Amino acid sequence: MILGGASAGACLAAAATLRAIDDGLPPVGAVLAYGFFHARHQRTDDVQQRARGHRRITHSVWGLNTMNRNYAGSEAALANRLAFPGGHDLHRFPRTLSINAEKDNMRASGDTFALELSTYGVDVQHHVLQGTRHAFLNRPDHDAFATAVSLIAKWSLGG
Repeated sequence: MILGGASAGACLAAAATLRAIDDGLPPVGAVLAYGFFHARHQRTDDVQQRARGHRRITHSVWGLNTMNRNYAGSEAALANRLAFPGGHDLHRFPRTLSINAEKDNMRASGDTFALELSTYGVDVQHHVLQGTRHAFLNRPDHDAFATAVSLIAKWSLGG
């Protein structure tokens, strides 16, 4: 089984992967697209560039942190690895395909999560699709959709 998701679904898929591992049913892989995996979002040097013209309010660092707190339900729950897997022990995580959008504030978390996986020795393929914005998998008529689907297909077959 390969678990996967995009945006909030990527965080849910990563958490489900950890839960499956805990339950002795580890998946063989994970596909995570433009997700956020950390309870608190990092401010990047180019945050204004990433947000320009696209969901500037809802994808602001402040907005994302507020959404995370509401999702978790309490400040204490933000630290739960099954709420936000980023920053926790990932050494048993399966091989992972990470695909991020270049112009996306959530990319800071996606890039960091891919680096964390790699640091734990996980086989990670990490891609940032140039010129893309958050949720490009919702737009099948865009080139980025075809590129991502091709990456997923190739990776799923072991490539």
